Amino acid sequence: MDEDVQATAARLVRRLKEGNHTITVAESCTGGLLASAFTDIAGASQWFRQSWVTYSNDAKIKELGVTEEALKRRGAVSAEVAIQMAQGARIKADASIALSITGIAGPNHDGSKKKIGTVYVGIASENWANSDITEIGGNRAENKIAFVHFALLTAIKYWDKAMADAEVARKEEEARIAAEDNAKLMFEEERAKREAEAKESDPWQEDAQGGNEKSSRSKESMSNEINWDKE
Repeated sequence: MDEDVQATAARLVRRLKEGNHTITVAESCTGGLLASAFTDIAGASQWFRQSWVTYSNDAKIKELGVTEEALKRRGAVSAEVAIQMAQGARIKADASIALSITGIAGPNHDGSKKKIGTVYVGIASENWANSDITEIGGNRAENKIAFVHFALLTAIKYWDKAMADAEVARKEEEARIAAEDNAKLMFEEERAKREAEAKESDPWQEDAQGGNEKSSRSKESMSNEINWDKE
């Protein structure tokens, strides 16, 4: 395997291992090279789920749930199909993320209007999905290797963005909770202050209540002391 591909695959794997994440892949034109790049790394069974090589459209539909509408509307080499391949693979493998490749390695177009060397890469997680495109000039073997390298670089780019967005969201949530807690504390302090001020400004209420209790006790004592003359 190409040294640049190996090094880039290792970079992505380090990210996966940091959070105990897993990955699966779905390939078309690269015929399993992406899966090979991952499984060349020792310990791959800990984070690599499985892979699909769905070369035909029928295989993409049957194995990955790619829709016929997407294939007819955009063609097999398209962002829509790349994303659907990744989404289908992730769900079937129950992986954290999935990576897909669909392109034209050459030397022929195979009926497509797109240029030889065109490749779409899809990446999907449970919460987001993206696709990137590039055009590479080379022979069939060179293009396949370059497609895999591009897929790995694409995965790193979107993975890093997703992690950065998640960190921002986490900090925003912490700030929101802290603001709510502070607002509750201020409300309780203000209420206690108002209650204390109310007691200081209306002391007669306590005196009146105390006086009523005293009067009631006095009346009760008096009634107990009265002796009624019986005729």
